[in-house]
Amino acid sequence: MLEKALPIVQIVSSLLLIITVLLQNREGGAGGILGGDGVGGSFYTKRGMEKSLLYATIVLAFFFVGSSILSFV
Repeated sequence: MLEKALPIVQIVSSLLLIITVLLQNREGGAGGILGGDGVGGSFYTKRGMEKSLLYATIVLAFFFVGSSILSFV
């Protein structure tokens, strides 16, 4: 049963992970690390829905990587 359910779990988790990454705000991203940010040295804290979306992305990423490792073993 696990052999049949694991690919479905991976597909669903990958789609949800893609959606959460695309929904995140681009202003607080890695562009400031490389000098692409126009703001000089200001810090940006995530609040509310943006913070929840970040945590959901992290959880989905761990879930996807875990299911991928499980399918490999």
